[in-house]
Amino acid sequence: MLFLSRGLRRRLDGRVRRRRQCHPQRALRQDLPDLAAHARRALQQRDQAARKPRSLINPQPLPFFSRRICNALRFRQISGNIVAPESPSDWGPGDRRQWLHFHKVQDLKVTGGGIIDGRGQQWWARSSCEEKKNRTAQPAPKAVHFEDCHGISVKGITLQNSQQYHLTFTRSSNVEANYLRVTSPEDSIDTKGIHLVDSKNVHVMDNLISTGDDCVSIVGNCTDVRLRAISCGPGHGISIGTLGVNGSVDYVEKIKVDTLFISNAENGVRVKTTKNGVGGFARKVKFESIVMRNVTNPIIIDQGNSDDPADSSEAPQTAATAVQVEKINYIDIRGTSASEHAVTFSCSDAKPCRHLSLTNVNLTRVDGRKASSYCRKAFGKSTGTVIPESCLTKEDFVHHVPRHSEEDEEEDSDS
Repeated sequence: MLFLSRGLRRRLDGRVRRRRQCHPQRALRQDLPDLAAHARRALQQRDQAARKPRSLINPQPLPFFSRRICNALRFRQISGNIVAPESPSDWGPGDRRQWLHFHKVQDLKVTGGGIIDGRGQQWWARSSCEEKKNRTAQPAPKAVHFEDCHGISVKGITLQNSQQYHLTFTRSSNVEANYLRVTSPEDSIDTKGIHLVDSKNVHVMDNLISTGDDCVSIVGNCTDVRLRAISCGPGHGISIGTLGVNGSVDYVEKIKVDTLFISNAENGVRVKTTKNGVGGFARKVKFESIVMRNVTNPIIIDQGNSDDPADSSEAPQTAATAVQVEKINYIDIRGTSASEHAVTFSCSDAKPCRHLSLTNVNLTRVDGRKASSYCRKAFGKSTGTVIPESCLTKEDFVHHVPRHSEEDEEEDSDS
């Protein structure tokens, strides 16, 4: 049995009726083949649509106001530009904290070589330090936000000039963010490149990221994350944290970061916690095969929430519930530091950093002077050539911390 759409039936019925008024028999004979052809085309179109993933294609520059995108799409091709409203005053009274919001979407691919342009210049001006201090700044939106999603692939597009974070994944799993170009000016405020929150099984690879904040940041209960082949800078480098914000309990583990080039950045690879964290940990993290060029803090753990080691020593974490930082490995890291302290481990008095490891690290100063290391409550070991000389304190693994279980040893060897 053949089913046709109501619109197609109306068009065909009207054509038949008009022709029958003049030549009923001849019109009927002529319309039967025409009707069959329309029916065949309708069936072909239906079958083709059923075989293809549902898609939305944006071929031209498009001012886009949409907030939440439903689960109906399976493939989103961006071959032109999607641009945001330029002025904050153009945004409606609804939720202004996110622009393109994908919620509870599964198995979605976003690709096409196009551009998503947040046009965030006016938002950055409103988010100046003076306005933040006076609490007059309106929170800027995240440009592209995937929330409670599974099986997401974002590839081969450009994200630029975000109002705030360029690409965010929250409570999402099985994520790929590859072959991306993420850019905004160095002085743009809070423009993180890729931001991961409470997500697992995430691969971020083969990306060029240059922003005014972290190239990639990992916070709040993330696990099994791989960052690889990323060019980062300027910006604030690769950051685990800040953890423990507003008294939260954060767990981050099984993070591997390798084959990076970081240049003209404030930080290289950083682990950061707040002073008022109430528990949680950052552990089983490996930073490997990284080249630094003119980076202010190439290697840094900051549990005093201060950029100055001297300040950190004055106000370290003292609560017994501080975030625990342990099993962090730095392997084959080389390049130049823009500051004296090429390596900074400023850890908590209550929960010192444990099981830190430096292997084949060579960091010299840009100006040719001697670089140094700074350690506070930092315990671990160094192997191979380590420049500047390691300041890690050897720890008594028997008396101070529990021995590794066999399972932990296997995980460490595989990471």
